[in-house]
Amino acid sequence: MNVLLLYPRFPKSFWSFEKTLALVNRKAMLPPLGLVTVAAILPQEWNFQLVDRNVRQVTEAEWAWADLVILSAMIVQKDDLLEQIQEAKRRGKKVAVGGPYPTALPEEVKAVGTDYLILDEGEVTLPMFVEAIAQGNQTGIFRSGGEKPDVTTTPIPRFDLLEFDAYSEMAVQFSRGCPFQCEFCDIIVLYGRKPRTKTPEQLLAELERLYELGWRRSIFMVDDNFIGNKRNVKLLLKELQPWMVEHRYPFSFATEASVDLAKDQELMDMMVACNFGSVFLGIETPDEESLSLTQKYQNTRDSLSDAVQTIARSGLRVMAGFIIGFDGEKPGAGSRIVKFVEQTTIPTALFSMLQALPDTALWHRLKKEGRLRSDDSNGNQTSLMNFVPTRPLEDIAREYVEAFWELYEPKRFLDRTYRHFLLLGEATYPKKGKSAKKKVDWIAIRALLTICWRQGVVRDTRWQFWRNLYNMARLNPGGLSSYLSVCAQIEHFVEYREIVRAEIEAQVEEFLRQEGDRQREAVKAA
Repeated sequence: MNVLLLYPRFPKSFWSFEKTLALVNRKAMLPPLGLVTVAAILPQEWNFQLVDRNVRQVTEAEWAWADLVILSAMIVQKDDLLEQIQEAKRRGKKVAVGGPYPTALPEEVKAVGTDYLILDEGEVTLPMFVEAIAQGNQTGIFRSGGEKPDVTTTPIPRFDLLEFDAYSEMAVQFSRGCPFQCEFCDIIVLYGRKPRTKTPEQLLAELERLYELGWRRSIFMVDDNFIGNKRNVKLLLKELQPWMVEHRYPFSFATEASVDLAKDQELMDMMVACNFGSVFLGIETPDEESLSLTQKYQNTRDSLSDAVQTIARSGLRVMAGFIIGFDGEKPGAGSRIVKFVEQTTIPTALFSMLQALPDTALWHRLKKEGRLRSDDSNGNQTSLMNFVPTRPLEDIAREYVEAFWELYEPKRFLDRTYRHFLLLGEATYPKKGKSAKKKVDWIAIRALLTICWRQGVVRDTRWQFWRNLYNMARLNPGGLSSYLSVCAQIEHFVEYREIVRAEIEAQVEEFLRQEGDRQREAVKAA
């Protein structure tokens, strides 16, 4: 069996970072960890080729070679997924599809000709698919029936199928699931509220494999809440720290966690000792009433701003997610988010309008209330809300656009980044051994010169850029490389905020036109 693993394109989004990635000759931020895990679970006597369409196109030779095409996608990749399924069917190929989007909305994927739907978690449903293939079944839908697999049985992903030079970061996974119950989140729908973890030995084997294959850069721990099971995370970090020392710190790590990380200093210290450099927090909003209504109670127990400061002063750079459009939200939510981000110095603030994702508690509630405008949601930052909010949609959209524009004004972004790294410089880092010496990276030097030219000469950030760079070299020299990497993100956001404004304003205009038409029709009917 010749299997073509095909990963659909992402649209331009908050996380696509095209302009920033181009500085270092990378094509995409992260590889398709799901597909290389699928390749490891399937029979190893099958032959595999992987094409990530965020990196390159499928060649004619690869299409001709394939007996079976397997695709996986998140909801934001929907459009390209459906196109690629149709292209594969046009070429007479058998097509199997899985992942979060097909699991949530299987009928949409089936409607374009998919032969096999491998839904839910692959450790359970892939063996069903393999058995069906062996029996000669030409179609099939494979579901877990609610069974959550024991991830300690998950094999080492087939990292060898990836084009390493194309990616800015590598991806590994330690756990699935989250113990919290946020109304808008689809993670607990897909993976449950009881976090399941791999064993420390299992994850170290994955890191050893990446080390053998020559990876020496950043690794993103893609867990949706890395600290969902704190006991097991500490057991992992206890084993990871000596491994990192022995291998002379070949990787740095980043991950996602809940804000209660700030309450566990031992855990933060262990993460920093293992070379974790940053963490993404789901803050969502500084409005406590909205947090309570959406059942994100873990963010209401302590001061969010204090939590951010504590985590940063422990040596972990904070990235965070924010949402506008919660029910009962008072006017000015966009300004309050900007104020919070500025006060806490968070450089990278993912900001979007609330979307009701399929099968979430929010989606079911809004459907019951008759407020869903569309079952569809692409989860992108350039999309209007897909439901009727409790205050005028056009007001929320205007606040959103204004806030996004302010957050990524170059001077404000560089100022936040500088102040955040001063906080990081206050950290008393746990003692670490020596890192392996790195070769001179001429691509990185070229990227540095480009940043210095654009931000230090061409733009009106020039005086701010050089002053901050001088002070960083003096006050936090150990964080200088990471500081410049974050500064480089503005190369993406300068363009992306223009896209957000143009697309949201166009959608609002169309929405208002349609509302006007509906009202006129209602008057005529009356």
